[in-house]
Amino acid sequence: MARKTVLLSALLCALSPLVAHADVAQRPEVAAAAKRLQQQVVDWRRDFHAHPELSNREERTAAKVAERLRAMGLQPQTGVAVHGVVAIIKGGLPGPKIALRADMDALPVTEQTGLPFASKVKAEYRGEQVGVMHACGHDAHTATLLGVADALMAMRDKLPGEVMLIFQPAEEGAPPPEQGGADLMLKEGLFKDFKPEAVFGLHVFSSVQAGQIAVRGGPLMAASDRFSITVNGRQTHGSAPWNGVDPIVAASDLIGTAQTIVSRRSNLSKQPAVVTFGAIKGGIRYNIIPDSVEMVGTIRTFDPDMRQQIFADLRNVAEHTAAAHGATAVTEIFEKEGNPATVNNPALTARMLPSLQAVVGSSNVYEPSLQMGAEDFSLYALQVPSMFFFVGSTPEGIDPATAPSNHSPRFLLDEKALDVGLRALLQVSLDYLHGGTQQ
Repeated sequence: MARKTVLLSALLCALSPLVAHADVAQRPEVAAAAKRLQQQVVDWRRDFHAHPELSNREERTAAKVAERLRAMGLQPQTGVAVHGVVAIIKGGLPGPKIALRADMDALPVTEQTGLPFASKVKAEYRGEQVGVMHACGHDAHTATLLGVADALMAMRDKLPGEVMLIFQPAEEGAPPPEQGGADLMLKEGLFKDFKPEAVFGLHVFSSVQAGQIAVRGGPLMAASDRFSITVNGRQTHGSAPWNGVDPIVAASDLIGTAQTIVSRRSNLSKQPAVVTFGAIKGGIRYNIIPDSVEMVGTIRTFDPDMRQQIFADLRNVAEHTAAAHGATAVTEIFEKEGNPATVNNPALTARMLPSLQAVVGSSNVYEPSLQMGAEDFSLYALQVPSMFFFVGSTPEGIDPATAPSNHSPRFLLDEKALDVGLRALLQVSLDYLHGGTQQ
């Protein structure tokens, strides 16, 4: 009977990653480090927040990260994948190898939070002057990983194993035709000489209340693919549309018809999917029908077969809808630039769940729904068993369902997330390095 009970317990753990574990406590060294570093991490985050930099432009951020790592006694490698910074902490005892990742880049968003340390930075993006803001929370990720690095270095003599610190640029995507992000770091041999057993990462998230953590084994975030469609017509005067071919009308029909790809052609009982048009540009004058219209957008999927079918359906819809108007369409899907779905290793997630519960309590760790947002952390997860989790960033008293989302100019981070993130990532790291929790 005892053996059956053990087997049943193991099976439940494997099938349901969010089984509560009451026997794992927060490590005292985690609590002590969090208390010692709390204000420092806040200060680091505010500095990064006031000085955001776009993807593949993270010069100041990378320099500050490297400077602080050197002050801790590390020898960081800089210039990885343009502005990436990598350092390795070698513990004083033998043990496993793990990697911890934080992203550093900001977004072309003009900040509207009214914070005293709000960004006033402007930069050029796609030929236009834009505001720059850490509207996704990467400033918090960078500061948190610096805090974890400081804590691990303070206990290095008694630390088993080795920890790779990955400060990654261009998670939001390098501006075309540049390369960047996790893809370029891996292409440059990030794991060639140091192959971790596991990779961990976190993301502050507006749809999660501050003080809570959301994680799930298996698929977590969607694959993301960028597309562009150019509809070619024939220019004519707006007063005589019959003398030309109107690409604006064709494009509007195309956009509407493309919505049936998900609503009528994709098997949504299998996995969710999204096709979104993000920008449309055509014409420069009110009374001239232009030659062409350009549209760009994104495709989000979880299932690889659905992903390829949606690619084919979008090309088909574009071509034939345009033809029905006497126009033509050229569709490009930048599949090589896209990110696959972020999939947490189920066994690793189940194993490390107690570490997260130890930090905030089992009632404050829950399984979120599938997220249609994308992350290039997914590329590390293709190489190594990985776990990626969300740390709540929306203050108490504000409904996460209606709070300004990540990427919003009003995205507001409760700095409690810095403390939770530091303790969670440190607890996970130490538990894994010391052979815990349940394997």
